[in-house]
Amino acid sequence: MSGRALWGPSLVAATVAGLVATGVAVGASTERPAKPAKATEAVPPAAQAGRLPGYSAERNAYFGDLHVHTYLSNDAYISNARRTPDDAYRFAQGEAIGHPSGFAVRLQGGPLDFTAVTDHSEYLAVVSAAARPGHPLGKLPFSQNLIATDPVQAQRGFEAFTSAKLQGTMPKEYDDPAIVAEGWREVQDAAARHNRPGRFTSFVGYEFTASLEGKNLHRNVIFKTARVPGAPFSATSVYDPELLWQAMDGWRAKGIEALAIPHNSNGSDGIMFDSVRLNGQPIDKAYAEMRMRNEPLVEITQTKGTSETHPSLSPNDEWANFEIWERYIAQNKMVTRFAGSYVRRALQDGILQREKLGVNPFKLGFVGATDTHNATPGLVEEVDYVGASGLRDGAPEQRGSVLPKGAADWPARGPIQYSARGGSGLTGVWAEENSRDAIYAALRRKETFATSGPRIKVRFFASYDFPADLMTRPDTVRQAYARGVPMGGDLLAARGKAPQFLVWAVRDPRAGYLQRAQVVKGW
Repeated sequence: MSGRALWGPSLVAATVAGLVATGVAVGASTERPAKPAKATEAVPPAAQAGRLPGYSAERNAYFGDLHVHTYLSNDAYISNARRTPDDAYRFAQGEAIGHPSGFAVRLQGGPLDFTAVTDHSEYLAVVSAAARPGHPLGKLPFSQNLIATDPVQAQRGFEAFTSAKLQGTMPKEYDDPAIVAEGWREVQDAAARHNRPGRFTSFVGYEFTASLEGKNLHRNVIFKTARVPGAPFSATSVYDPELLWQAMDGWRAKGIEALAIPHNSNGSDGIMFDSVRLNGQPIDKAYAEMRMRNEPLVEITQTKGTSETHPSLSPNDEWANFEIWERYIAQNKMVTRFAGSYVRRALQDGILQREKLGVNPFKLGFVGATDTHNATPGLVEEVDYVGASGLRDGAPEQRGSVLPKGAADWPARGPIQYSARGGSGLTGVWAEENSRDAIYAALRRKETFATSGPRIKVRFFASYDFPADLMTRPDTVRQAYARGVPMGGDLLAARGKAPQFLVWAVRDPRAGYLQRAQVVKGW
């Protein structure tokens, strides 16, 4: 398997304000401290009693998937996906499950270390409820194609459901809080059953599936613990992520800790990382603080393309065309604004905003995910990629390989997009142990990286004070933590000093050899 790893430490240096590392960004700021900069101590205290097996003060690399859909997501059910949250967690831990097209699938690279099931909160579990024998929703004409097993009918159902969401014409019967509560409880219970500290970590989560006129504003919400709100804050009747962040601030005041991870900025048509709010007002300091309080990360690669950069934004980068997706997410409509849609440019824009506002609104760490709708977290094998979209994966017309029979062109919301999908991606974190607390802390401090599939391990440190013999010392990593900052940390500018960087990478033994470590300077 070929692929790439993407990471994004937040570095602050007067001489290198705005780096992008190995194919992707190292966010930066130009803040000048009052006193000479000192690297912050990042190594936790020595292991204490009660630590989990495998604990390491120098931190371990753990791989996982934080964007997974099951039969509770209505688009997944319409696509004939019938696997449950329990199935998704079993699959993540190495068990085989059935694909909607009738064959068995299993992870080839070994079990994952952590996973979050993130079903769409909008109309959560409603279509699967309609499919129950005798359920009133199943008698509605609108429901017939949604619960059909024929792929042609299912495609019609998907188009009708998508149109109803975008146009606000969903049948009122589908707005049923009792069904949503039942599905939300199933998500929580499955996560509780499969969380095994030291072996496998499960997170409660969901997707906030917002869009503005089809422009993608989706976020996955990941909770630190089992303490979650009574219902997810959904985009059923709202689209502005500021309202989600306000809800998250409210949860936090009640002791419910969560973070949101935007994804598929490549389909946002310029509004994911815009310099103005959705109400047309310029972003201000309060906006930047609220966004960073709730969104420290961005999902930079998944089945619907990579959101790192675009050839038009990085014309001198020969790797800028890696797995590009140029359409709206749910429509056969081309994106026209690339600035504001890609992360590398967002990191540069964030530095400029830091100069204006005093706060960087786009100081982001990176994660990768599959966005599977088959309950198959981590299924990224390119050699035999089976897709992520239910029954569509098993038919050439449905996955967009050939035009529908008798059609002269693709329908407006047809499956043309499915042929552009890829086997990506995964999240890597550096954490002391495999537990909710440790992995969530790594996500919060942005000591994370994304890969397009291979389990490449990557570290990146910066310092003004690395010893000359750092690379030959037996305690290289320990010294790097003690004298520098890891990815996600801040190295404050020191007048007259140039930063030093340590890049450390290990190939996936099942994949190709590493070709290069690409460090991209923002300007």
